[in-house]
Amino acid sequence: MIQRPIYLNELKKWINTPQVKIITGIRRSGKSTVLKLLQEHLLQKGILSSQIIYLNFESFTTEHLKNSQSLYHFLMEKMIPNQPYYLLLDEIQEVAQWEKVINSLMVDATVDIYVTGSNSHLLSSELATYLTGRYVEIPIYTLSFNEFLAFKETHSTQAQDKNNVFIEYLRKGGFPVVHAYHYDEETMQKVVKDIYASVLLRDTILRYKIRDIELLERVIRFAFDNIGNTFSGKNIADYFKSQQRKIDVNTVYNYLNALEGAFIFYRVSRFDIKGKEILKTQEKFFVADLSLVYATMGYRDRMIAGMLENVVFLELKRRGYIVYIGKLDTKEIDFIAEKNGTKIYIQVAYKLESLATIDREFQPLLAINDQYPKYVVTMDDFWKENVEGVQHFHIQDFLQYNGF
Repeated sequence: MIQRPIYLNELKKWINTPQVKIITGIRRSGKSTVLKLLQEHLLQKGILSSQIIYLNFESFTTEHLKNSQSLYHFLMEKMIPNQPYYLLLDEIQEVAQWEKVINSLMVDATVDIYVTGSNSHLLSSELATYLTGRYVEIPIYTLSFNEFLAFKETHSTQAQDKNNVFIEYLRKGGFPVVHAYHYDEETMQKVVKDIYASVLLRDTILRYKIRDIELLERVIRFAFDNIGNTFSGKNIADYFKSQQRKIDVNTVYNYLNALEGAFIFYRVSRFDIKGKEILKTQEKFFVADLSLVYATMGYRDRMIAGMLENVVFLELKRRGYIVYIGKLDTKEIDFIAEKNGTKIYIQVAYKLESLATIDREFQPLLAINDQYPKYVVTMDDFWKENVEGVQHFHIQDFLQYNGF
């Protein structure tokens, strides 16, 4: 079992607090493992096993509990009145009206509740109505580069070449199951394709009742092919029109919303630095794990800049930042990331191979008139100069950097 100390430590902060802990993320990102690690921690703290109730709603053994009344009565029968219990409920979205069960349990029993789910719409307006101010979301992402390195150090006896290790991470992605076994590349691709098929079917097509699956997959391929580029639903509709395939713009947005709900994509809005407002057009979409792109479309070296942006975006999200794309007049800043009242600015490029490229990456940051940290992140091995306070990092060093 791959250890996920960052997420376990975050959960530890919330033990025995009145909030429902809602752990979200794409399927196979490690939510169940984190829940199991929490169970082990509780046992080590001296909590009796009889006080910890773990249910996985993807198991056939819980099939009879997938409606609200059955689950509520089952749990109440398992608990002795006035004794504290820890409820660990895995893939809770499989239970119809589960939020009613959680709300009732918080009233009728002494419980500390942790649930996982593979759909971002767990935190829908309906849930917010039942649990206003009484839940906290803890997002789980696939393995970070640091987690990947820690796993490699634990399970590999061979010395690792720095550049080769990062390329391996870039190519294999971060699904824990991919790194838990010594798969060859063909088998690894099959594993990721199976994850993708499961997410697409169960968390997108069935949940949102999508009928035109072929059109949905075309939208996905368009978004995969444009990672790192801004686009809108109208851009997609216009593209299909040029291919003699009509699609309504509203349908495109419905599909994109469904794909966001299943955590296949993350939508990132643009922020006008001068106007200090969020713009409503030309967003970017980043994928939950690069392996999904490679497994469905193959390796595409021409996409390397967008892939590196995706890696940096996910690292910012793991570290708790709210992320925007920056607009400064006609210039674009790849990322503005905000957390706890501070912000950082980041440009991502493959390599700074010419003066024009250096100017393109550094000048937008130099034009920002504030004192927040500014970074240019690339894969350059030799050129590592800082320019007027803008720091230049190799992407591996940036991903391991604790200064932001």
